[in-house]
Amino acid sequence: MTYSRIEIAPSILASDFAHLADEIAKVEAGGADVLHVDVMDGHFVPNISIGVPVVQSLRKATRLPLDVHLMIENPEEFIGDFVRAGANRVLVHQEATVHLNRALAMVREHGAEAGVVINPATPVAMLSEVLGAVDTVLVMSVNPGFGGQQFIPGSYDKIRQLAQWRARYNGAFRIEVDGGVDLENVGELAQAGANTFVAGTSIFHTPDPASAARHLRQRATGALSQKA
Repeated sequence: MTYSRIEIAPSILASDFAHLADEIAKVEAGGADVLHVDVMDGHFVPNISIGVPVVQSLRKATRLPLDVHLMIENPEEFIGDFVRAGANRVLVHQEATVHLNRALAMVREHGAEAGVVINPATPVAMLSEVLGAVDTVLVMSVNPGFGGQQFIPGSYDKIRQLAQWRARYNGAFRIEVDGGVDLENVGELAQAGANTFVAGTSIFHTPDPASAARHLRQRATGALSQKA
């Protein structure tokens, strides 16, 4: 399978949790492809967000795939729980486990797509041994833990390097980017090789989240057309 299609992945961390179903309906109307769900434990990252019960509730509220990003220590202990709760994709941090290959295999054994995540200070080379075993590589373009941060420009080079490596694997993994993604940089990110764009504040902190999601897609696809 090759992963080349543009995906807009609104991050519910930036949504209004008091009206979560309504927020999801808005981005669905805007053509969102997937929902990005940040799980934080207060240890691996300096924040606490949501857990398995919220993922279960999300599963009932949408048919969109759930892209569950585990920003937690010992992710192997929770992979099965999140897949059973409804996660379609589970992403684990390279920095969070000393047995990355095992963690990725566990995700697939439970029936979900497996993804790996790298923090801004982690070089792409750290993933060289697992690229054949993942469906997604997520490049963190901010330091994980909080929404609304500014994009780290060095992320472009990481995405370009991953795009070169992806060609060796016949396009066998999608490149996802998370952090500070907005209308100003989504086009250049697409041209660099990213195809799944996680956006939180640039979608949910606008007057019209549906329109914001549509405009992100238009900007990304337009940039790809120019590159072609």
